[in-house]
Amino acid sequence: MILDVAGSIPVGRPNRPHAIALSAPLRDLTPSDDLALLSCTEMAKADAFAIAGGIPGRALMEAAGRAVAAAVMRRWPRRPVVVLCGPGNNGGDGFVTARILHEAGWPVRLALAGALADLKGDAAWAAGTWERAVAPLSVALLDGDPLVVDALFGAGLSRPISGIAGSVIDRLNERLLTVVSVDVPSGLHGDSGQVLGRAPKAACTVSFFRAKPGHYSEEGLKRCGDLHVVDIGIPPAAIAAVAPRQWLNAPALWRELLLRNDLADHKYARGHLTVLAGPLATGAARLAALAGRRAGAGLVTIATPRSALPVYQAAEPGNLVVEADDAATFARLLEDPRRNAVLIGPGSGVGDRTKGGVLAALAAQRGVVLDADAITSFAGEPQHLFQSIRGEVLLTPHEGEFRRMFPGVGGEGGKVARARQAASLSGATVLLKGPDTVIAAPDGRVVINVHASAALATAGSGDVLAGVAGGLMAQGLTAFAAAAAAAWLHGDCARRFARPGLIAEDLPNLIPDALQLAFSVN
Repeated sequence: MILDVAGSIPVGRPNRPHAIALSAPLRDLTPSDDLALLSCTEMAKADAFAIAGGIPGRALMEAAGRAVAAAVMRRWPRRPVVVLCGPGNNGGDGFVTARILHEAGWPVRLALAGALADLKGDAAWAAGTWERAVAPLSVALLDGDPLVVDALFGAGLSRPISGIAGSVIDRLNERLLTVVSVDVPSGLHGDSGQVLGRAPKAACTVSFFRAKPGHYSEEGLKRCGDLHVVDIGIPPAAIAAVAPRQWLNAPALWRELLLRNDLADHKYARGHLTVLAGPLATGAARLAALAGRRAGAGLVTIATPRSALPVYQAAEPGNLVVEADDAATFARLLEDPRRNAVLIGPGSGVGDRTKGGVLAALAAQRGVVLDADAITSFAGEPQHLFQSIRGEVLLTPHEGEFRRMFPGVGGEGGKVARARQAASLSGATVLLKGPDTVIAAPDGRVVINVHASAALATAGSGDVLAGVAGGLMAQGLTAFAAAAAAAWLHGDCARRFARPGLIAEDLPNLIPDALQLAFSVN
């Protein structure tokens, strides 16, 4: 399944580059036209671009309806079909779909929410090409369990679905009918990914030109089924004209940043990640350190209180271990410019030592990843953290940590909008975890990652993710690029485990295979 939120893009204060020893300049991801996700407004602009270039709107609608019909005929044997049409262009696509299926010999009934006389523009044209009966929308149409083409409402729906349309959608879901949705399942907002009242659970969704952020939201992942994004004749140049700011995560965005073929490389050329560990939950820092090394950092040091030195010294032999009982000692460690990346949070402990370590790392303008305890340590005073952020900084909260750190950021616009607002407020890149992980940069760019697995719901998996991101930042990637790459690689490790029983300890050893795949796939 392939799975953004439109609206104004908040712009935060510009980040200042940190000193990457022997690895400058910082390397940022390259946008990909193929992976672009278009908001509803951007999709309308793409349509307008095509029409201004001489492609009639009717031709786009005809191509869209034909694509939906083709998807139906390709997947299912001939059977009774009910096409549910709405009052806008989504309904126009439905009229074309019904005509093509009827011409191919399928038994088709068509129902319209509203009156034929109220249709306008291309939708009215499409209705005029359907020469058979048009029934009023009703639940009775679903008797006999037909295959249903959902062309009621498109991605830009602005109000909750109710009335007879709501009753029909409820019955679709109650009866578990086979549904093919046009553009989005009706009720799923294309930008926010939120469900407006209700939405059907489709077996497949056919969308056009480029996917939308909502396809890849948590609700979109649940409701779109198999997503098919088809070409309907909009010129590829429309992407440059629209200039989207959000992409689906894939190696094409960041793969070239990971390739290193310099025979003169040495460990410091590949960066030195320093992890601020604590006396408790020592496994978290160890997992993060090992993941950082597997991701390619040349060295990883665990800075620990004296009381926990033996634990870390007796663990993985490749981890360097130094004593750092307090923030002042940790700050002195960072006077070495070769320590170019810092990870704080996994097992660091909540309190003054962690808080002081964060402020020391930010003052040193290293690449900084703040996870778990580092975020929670500032939950009562987030502005203190935000005012201290300089350079490349990545915050990796789960939903609970996000709410504590950004209490004023509401959910009205969906997850992408929340992450964008948080990145603008904080001046840091924000990786908001979930099945639809959203990575937002302070300048408004967004990447959505759905290359993952439910198996990651296990203690310690977030520590591995933070370690991978820290290891990549040590190699000179920006926080935004490192977060995108880390999220995909982390998810791939879980996907390739491919059997029950995954635990966090399994993940670091799978990173090399995930990297190998990233170098070879599109």
